[in-house]
Amino acid sequence: MEIPLGFGSTKGGNKVCRLKKDLYGLKQSPRAWFGRLTRAMIFMGYLQSQGDHTLFIKHSQEGKLTLLLVCVDDTIVAGDDEHEKQILKEKLAAQFEMNDLGKLKYFLRIEVAYSKKGIFISQRKYVIDLLKETSMINCKTTRVPIEQNHIIGSDEGSSTVNKGQYQRLIGKLIYLAPPDQT
Repeated sequence: MEIPLGFGSTKGGNKVCRLKKDLYGLKQSPRAWFGRLTRAMIFMGYLQSQGDHTLFIKHSQEGKLTLLLVCVDDTIVAGDDEHEKQILKEKLAAQFEMNDLGKLKYFLRIEVAYSKKGIFISQRKYVIDLLKETSMINCKTTRVPIEQNHIIGSDEGSSTVNKGQYQRLIGKLIYLAPPDQT
């Protein structure tokens, strides 16, 4: 940053400008935004989860529950206390710029579907996008991932593997795999 023209005297030598508020785009902006959101949530009576600091929980005296989950700059409001959810949305809208996108449909590459039987989640779209990206959408299934009696490294004329693309694919497959149930 440069000191604005006409600010201070020229005799003073080197001067420093001190920011009194955070600027969008700076490294510390997300942390400052989340700190401000956390203070607002605690002021409204929510408890911050110790297991996941991006989850805020509020129990009403009637035994109802309201949750707010934050992921980067997206939030999910859930619970069985419709009145508290509405109050929360109004208070947050007064302090932060936000849009209510309605019922949750897609979040963190997970599809959410509603029916009379309940709420169902799926990663179908994520898998289809992954198959399209790797040009494997029309591949046939097999019971074993490699041909039998294949000697690794025997393909002298095979093309080299793009290391970056391979690492991205492995990361996406890890995200898709269910957690270890042991």
